[in-house]
Amino acid sequence: MPIEARDIENLIRGSFPQAKITITDLAGDGNHWAAEVIDESFKGMNRVQQQRAVYASLKGKMDGPNGDLHALALTTKAPE
Repeated sequence: MPIEARDIENLIRGSFPQAKITITDLAGDGNHWAAEVIDESFKGMNRVQQQRAVYASLKGKMDGPNGDLHALALTTKAPE
């Protein structure tokens, strides 16, 4: 069953409650998503560290071929 945008946002928001989060369904199929996460906690972190933190917030939803979330293009940054 495809994951919903609000489910992705809720998972990320659990770790980044003050973040500005934008979720986009790239293919309109509920399987290929993009997320932009802008959060103050990313200051001082490199992009790899930021993205690892966001992927960790997904709590295994992307793990393996049976994961609920199949593709997520991720953009992270600290606010300017």
